Amino acid sequence: MQEFFETVFGIDNQTLTWWQMSARAVAVFFAALLIVRFGSRRIFGKNTAFDIVLGIIYGSVLSRAITGNSPFWPTLAAALTLVVLHKALAVLAYHTSFGFGDFIKGQPQVLVKGGELQEDVLRANSVTKQDLLEALRSSGSATDLSKLDEAYLERSGKISIILKKEDGKEG
Repeated sequence: MQEFFETVFGIDNQTLTWWQMSARAVAVFFAALLIVRFGSRRIFGKNTAFDIVLGIIYGSVLSRAITGNSPFWPTLAAALTLVVLHKALAVLAYHTSFGFGDFIKGQPQVLVKGGELQEDVLRANSVTKQDLLEALRSSGSATDLSKLDEAYLERSGKISIILKKEDGKEG
């Protein structure tokens, strides 16, 4: 079996052939898929800083397994370690109440409150009125800032909006 891995993946080789790198790419793809499935749907389904950091590091680590810049099996083990760390931190953030979750995942910022723009929060987060208008247009519900009751810059970077009530209904 060891000879098979040596021949196909060039496990102990200092240089790799094109087909060994291709075989590594296929193996790393399926290993990465299994590792991510082991983690959770959250890992790449949302774009909090917590999730983006894992995505960047995960891709970087796995690329080293494909190109042979790092040993194959230890690199896959490092990728698995990152996913397990992500899952463990997400569980810890869920179960703690001392602000760890806010540190790891961030927290939403109030951009509009009671129809009033929170200029200091907008400025601190580099959100413009044009960004708010874009969020309104994307929601398909209004194109006028005066219709906004509340708006939040979510942890994912998305702007969510709540329209003012009209005639006892949500706008």
